[in-house]
Amino acid sequence: SPAQKLVFNRVNGKRPQVLPQQVSAPEECYTLAHEENVRFVYEAWQQVEQQLDGSRSGESACGPVQYVEKTPNPGLKNFVPIDLEEWWAQQFLAKIENCS
Repeated sequence: SPAQKLVFNRVNGKRPQVLPQQVSAPEECYTLAHEENVRFVYEAWQQVEQQLDGSRSGESACGPVQYVEKTPNPGLKNFVPIDLEEWWAQQFLAKIENCS
């Protein structure tokens, strides 16, 4: 059987009140120079990744070298990376609690 269609009826046959649109945050404007810089960095990074992949598969003897620590730093033995998204969420919630 076909899915039922939802129908929304107006209350008392009246049209809904038109609310003024809220002023949204202004869109970020990027200059041409900014876009050029982003494109340059993106393309350069793509080249580095391709060269890294090529050197891993033995295609190229020279090119970028990925740094890998041979002997781990004992001072970083108990290092735990921070979950930045979780930290921002906690800061946001703390700010809300302090305001109320």
